[in-house]
Amino acid sequence: MADQNVPPRRPRDEGRWDGRHHPTPDAYHDPYPSPPYASSGSGSTYPYYTGQPDDPRASYAPWPGQAQPAPASWPGSGGSTAHRGPQWIGPAGPQGPGGDPGLPDLDDDSDDSRRRSRRRALAALGGTAAVVAGGAALAMTPQVRGLFGDDAAGDATVTRATDGNANRPSGQQPSTVRTYTEQNESYMGSRAGAALKKNTPAGGRTFSGPAAAAAATTVTVKTVLAKDPARHLATRTTFGATPKVLADIERMGIDAWLRWQLDPEKIAPTKAELKLSELPTLRLSPKQLREQREQLNERSAQPEKEMVDATIARQIWSERQLFEVMVDFWNDFLHVAADFDGGEVYRHSFDVDVVRKYALTSYPEMLVAANRHPALLLYLNQNDSRADAVNENLARENLELYSVGVDGGYTEKDVRQAALLQTGRGVSDGEYVFREDRHYVGKVKILGFSHANSSKDPEKADAVIDAYIRYIALHPSTARYVAQSLATRFVSDTPPKSLVDRLAKTYTANKGLIKPVLMTLFSSSEFWASVGQKVRRPMEYLIATYRVLGVSPEASPDHKADDSKRTPYARGLRRIHDRLRELGHFPMGQPTPDGYPDVYVAWTSAGTMVNGWNEAGDVVNGYRREFSYVKPERLVAKPPTTAGAYVDALARRLVHQKLTARERALILGVAGVSADTKVDATFNGAVTAVARAILASPQHHLR
Repeated sequence: MADQNVPPRRPRDEGRWDGRHHPTPDAYHDPYPSPPYASSGSGSTYPYYTGQPDDPRASYAPWPGQAQPAPASWPGSGGSTAHRGPQWIGPAGPQGPGGDPGLPDLDDDSDDSRRRSRRRALAALGGTAAVVAGGAALAMTPQVRGLFGDDAAGDATVTRATDGNANRPSGQQPSTVRTYTEQNESYMGSRAGAALKKNTPAGGRTFSGPAAAAAATTVTVKTVLAKDPARHLATRTTFGATPKVLADIERMGIDAWLRWQLDPEKIAPTKAELKLSELPTLRLSPKQLREQREQLNERSAQPEKEMVDATIARQIWSERQLFEVMVDFWNDFLHVAADFDGGEVYRHSFDVDVVRKYALTSYPEMLVAANRHPALLLYLNQNDSRADAVNENLARENLELYSVGVDGGYTEKDVRQAALLQTGRGVSDGEYVFREDRHYVGKVKILGFSHANSSKDPEKADAVIDAYIRYIALHPSTARYVAQSLATRFVSDTPPKSLVDRLAKTYTANKGLIKPVLMTLFSSSEFWASVGQKVRRPMEYLIATYRVLGVSPEASPDHKADDSKRTPYARGLRRIHDRLRELGHFPMGQPTPDGYPDVYVAWTSAGTMVNGWNEAGDVVNGYRREFSYVKPERLVAKPPTTAGAYVDALARRLVHQKLTARERALILGVAGVSADTKVDATFNGAVTAVARAILASPQHHLR
């Protein structure tokens, strides 16, 4: 029989993805609602392309909030210099063809001159933070994955003429055949990425501990951020520094605070985490979700969305901040989308039993658990794969995305043999099963792993597959791939090779344990020297805004309930969730298995930045009455009586440092006052505008 090796679609493969990834215009109505729960026993309807050799795929549709790849006719590409998309944002803000930034919805009053002044000030502040807004020059013209012929029964290691085709020779490495590299790296290959690389800290060493590394490291990179170790640690290891986090670090010391964060089971849940009991589907097992799907549909309950709501709540209010940062990291690295056919039943269990269970323990064990979980098996069509009709999706992504990486040394033949080895694994009645009648028996060799694979017995066959998964999870290429990804998340979009090498060595020496790798990272001079070298992505910007403004999970006293089915807390979380969907960045939101890119070049969009500022304005104003807010005039305990001193105090409260003289002048211009103007606690009525403008500064965009 012909193969059914049909890889899942993703933006880098073609622009025709039709999975569910749509903004929701209000809190609960989805213009593209998911169908009622399907019986999971029927398998996934994960879309895929047909793999025809003549499939012309040379362009890629951008995701909301992400920069478009640069066609040959864009500036800097050797073609026409006419503006066709996102461009560099300088101190004057984003300029369109006519010179007008065209920033919407930024006005506080009807005075035209003041409106224009505030618009320019916000654009200038945010423009400085937007290091670049140039499109990523993605050199991605993938070759088509052709169809294999009949399987090589009994010995998958045998070279056969049908094992590959002219577009995909079996012995070639996929990155060579398909002409693209790892996702973050492909974005950083642009002209904008090259500019960022010039500011990467060079050299480095590992010290006896994080505090020793912080004390011995001199920050030499150009940055507007304060070179304060406590602030740097807080912004990199949490979803946003707050006065409490900074006080905890100062009180406990860097080393003790990190030890505390690396032991999240001992950190008590916050009031907001306890309130997650108001999201009823979080308490249900996959079996219960399947059994109660009719009742849940009648109540308009959406388990996959409540899971995302809960994740947002934890990012804002949990004290287990480093743990939540690592959960978000693994949700991009070992990615299973929330919105897939089956996600409503299985994705929350994957979050609890795979990602959260192993986020700070062992990546090999996480990958083994993932490969036995119904969510991944359905998401990547493993449930449809059998010896006489192999589906390669899971086998391919295990190698390309979840372990060694596209440049990790595997070939198309390795993918083929891994897919044969993993046949038999699937889902039945909502649970993992091994179907011996579907399992391929015969010798396999994948990279350096070889096995006779001679039994259909579920226990023995599962053991062989688990051994293979652990092998690729501990492969030297995986060690480097994980190290590179962690360094990109915590240090720089262009992490120094010296650091990546040391992290990979620690990963290998500790057999994939995560905490030793993180301690090596935090004990490195490269980490402490990288102040200001990461820019917040849209979700990170908004979560940090909620955190620093001291938003509380309790409803405001004047809140008017308009939804008897949900509590104010549940409704408020959904509104944040939907706002993040509109920005194109929310937990587990990428529909394709590569997860979100973790470099700023991929997110440079003037529209996304302006929408973030507008949302920050809504939070400052306390518009989401499902929560409680600190009034803007009370953000500073004892407001100074002159405008300049008040701006300084408000900046220390919101961005934990003073602004530059130029930025301070821009903020004063927003209020239309001079530094020595006498002001009251409301900044003469302009405190909301001033606070919002500070939150548009580079100091809040950078982390």
